[in-house]
Amino acid sequence: MKRKLFCFGLGYSAKNLIRHLKQRDTGWQFSGSCRTASDDNSLIFDGIKPMKNGTELLADVTHMLISIPPQNDMGDPVLHHHGVDISKLKNLQWLGYLSTTGIYGDRNGDWVDDDSLPAPSSVKGQQRLDAEQAWLRLLQDHNLPVHIFRLGSIYGPERSQLASLLKGKVKKIVKQGQYFSRIHVDDIAQVLMASIKSPNPGQSYNVVDDMPASPSNVIDYICDLLHRPPLSPINLSDADISPMMKIFYSENKRVGNRRIKQELNVTLTYPTYKEGFSSLVRSLP
Repeated sequence: MKRKLFCFGLGYSAKNLIRHLKQRDTGWQFSGSCRTASDDNSLIFDGIKPMKNGTELLADVTHMLISIPPQNDMGDPVLHHHGVDISKLKNLQWLGYLSTTGIYGDRNGDWVDDDSLPAPSSVKGQQRLDAEQAWLRLLQDHNLPVHIFRLGSIYGPERSQLASLLKGKVKKIVKQGQYFSRIHVDDIAQVLMASIKSPNPGQSYNVVDDMPASPSNVIDYICDLLHRPPLSPINLSDADISPMMKIFYSENKRVGNRRIKQELNVTLTYPTYKEGFSSLVRSLP
């Protein structure tokens, strides 16, 4: 049977996974949803209304990736509109839900690992945890092969502090002792492909690199790579930032990635932000 991947949310990570799968193996078919119409074999799913003919469209799917975030009024929109359709799938071999490390909340800079108990400290973190648990109920109730991937801050070509710096849209906000974990988009694809190859339903994975670091340190490193002077620091208390960024800076933790290495045998292409951003700078025109 031909393998067919359906992506709810054909965004940055999902499109990159498809690109990697196409490079590795021609035995795949791909389809997925977008908020608006497109020309890449995708379907409209805005989270407000279900896809048209969803039962028929999903009937022969063997693999599924969910990258749409939960919504305030309904929880996970995919489960809300298509949970029944998905629960009836007979050929589904793997389902991946892209969550975030935000489910661990604020740990005052301490380490968490794959076995740490979730303790969300924001509404959005709690919504993510609720969505994880809702997806895992499909495993419990319908024996569907659900896997959870808790992603750090995603960066890569055209989506990074480098891209923002080159556009003059980045600020060096400083908060003493702050740590964030991040992951290159190509390493996300690598982890997902390893899980597809060796499914372990019910498992969760922290998808982060080996070196948590403050955003200000990363920006300084990028400036060094570009042979630019460092940006002037701005104290967090003086920064004009969005509500989303306030949540971002309110949490401080270092996230370990042991399970992707020990269970999935993943060797990160970009084990730290230094390799990742050095590669991005080298690829600049």
